[in-house]
Amino acid sequence: PFPAILFVHGGAWNAGTRTGQEIFNTGLAASGLVIVSIDFRLAPDHPYPAQVEDTSYAVRWLKAHASEFNASTDSVGGLGSSSGGHTLMLAAMRPHDPRYTVLSSPDVEGHDGTFAYTIAGWPVLDSFARYQYAQSDGYDRLVKNTDNYFLNEDAMQEGSPQGILDRDEEADMPPFLIIQGTADLNIPMSIPRTFAHSYRIAGGEAELEEFPDMPHNFVTEASEATDRALELAKTFVARQLATTAAAV
Repeated sequence: PFPAILFVHGGAWNAGTRTGQEIFNTGLAASGLVIVSIDFRLAPDHPYPAQVEDTSYAVRWLKAHASEFNASTDSVGGLGSSSGGHTLMLAAMRPHDPRYTVLSSPDVEGHDGTFAYTIAGWPVLDSFARYQYAQSDGYDRLVKNTDNYFLNEDAMQEGSPQGILDRDEEADMPPFLIIQGTADLNIPMSIPRTFAHSYRIAGGEAELEEFPDMPHNFVTEASEATDRALELAKTFVARQLATTAAAV
């Protein structure tokens, strides 16, 4: 069986589909990985934590049904894009949170929501800081979409991966690769840099790979930067799988 990765798409919590990162995901699949890409409930009809609930259920479902895809239940990884990176990291850092594991079915019983490793492109790792940034820089669409999902600032802070670290909450910290363009107008560079530092201080492994002059969502188009990002992701996954195999 092949190693499996669950993909959580972006779209500012309000839009997007599972086919949104096809070039990158197809490239990963071609290296011998099973990429399972999901659709999930969106704001404004479904506010926080609906998307984390769906992601938690999806990884448990994937583990239960892996054999149907010729995939392994061992070392299931996560891949997230933009707001999907936010959702992925909440699910990964709080895999046993009863608010997130509320969805269930007989077939997923006995499987947990943990991830062996995570990869995120231009992720919203601090939902409240990004909200403040969008307000101060006049990104009205981002402000509205964030309001649609979280409903209030308390939820933005509680449902923030950075907040989990800042509050010293008990959390799972799978090895994490962050892919970030430095010309991303949606994500100020301070957010991934602060998160990677905080994650390491808390005992986790975090790699931040910065791509000069690249915008938000740059891997949706073929380019040298996309090729480099793909190779970084492949190498990261291979290293995680080798580490897991050596530990068995």
